[in-house]
Amino acid sequence: MSRWLDKIQYGVRSYLGAKRFDPSTVATGALTGAPVGNLKGKTLFITGASRGIGLEIALKAAKDGANIVIAAKTADVNPKLPGTIYSAAEAVEKAGGKAFAVQLDVRDAALVQKAVDSAAAHFGGIDILVNNASAIYLEKTPHITAKQYDLMQQVNVRGTFFTSQACYPYLKKAKNPHVLVLSPPLNLQPPWLGDHLAYTLSKYGMSLCVLGLAQEWGRDGIAVNGLWPRTTIATAAIQHMPMGDLLMARSRKPQIMADAAYQIFIRDSRVNTGKLQMDDEVLASAGITDLDRYSVQPGSKLQPDLFL
Repeated sequence: MSRWLDKIQYGVRSYLGAKRFDPSTVATGALTGAPVGNLKGKTLFITGASRGIGLEIALKAAKDGANIVIAAKTADVNPKLPGTIYSAAEAVEKAGGKAFAVQLDVRDAALVQKAVDSAAAHFGGIDILVNNASAIYLEKTPHITAKQYDLMQQVNVRGTFFTSQACYPYLKKAKNPHVLVLSPPLNLQPPWLGDHLAYTLSKYGMSLCVLGLAQEWGRDGIAVNGLWPRTTIATAAIQHMPMGDLLMARSRKPQIMADAAYQIFIRDSRVNTGKLQMDDEVLASAGITDLDRYSVQPGSKLQPDLFL
């Protein structure tokens, strides 16, 4: 009974002390604070790190001598989908980092907890979590199956929530801990809701995790931020879309997201938090403004990403 009373009293205090939420106050854009060091010796737990953006973030951190937990589903070679947890681990080692490969389906909370605990035991803790794993089906409501809807909700929102929860005790003990979620700004313009509602719900759910966890874990000094690309990124997901070749040519390389993520990780976690940031704005605030080198075809017209 006393526990329920404590919860009620806490809820009342929180409600009375809270300000009304204004979406315009959600921080975006520039980084806050100066760099506080590099990632040497830091341990990063990255979901979906066998390829694409997750792998590039891993390789960027590995160049500093970081420990990388490659947490992804793909363990066997697939000729249609390059990259496995083992090939990613090998690439990380070659880049100068230490790798720990673990096959993981983020939809299974028990397996997530087991993977996080084993990774923390292997490297002695977890300093940074990257919620990169994501599922996508860009269909209107009449064409989305229950299986597709559930997959997006379970991977995108549920996976982000429970992986963050599992990492929390280790992040709380870390020096300059960060959680990064690959999720968009909360653009409530009707087209983004009507064009692919099921996918939008799942990605905005990830963004709400950013804002909620940043508020909840701020007292522990854990930074929680979102990161989203200004343009489409040349990944397998883009390649397999209709007109994939054209989209790839108008995309930027995954390295732009890795470089932006790195700039977030080296900032003070108690200062730079609670933001839904764009890759180009993060880099600009770090003094990196020449972005043409990230283009798949330098000088070409770029394809804006979703939700902008």
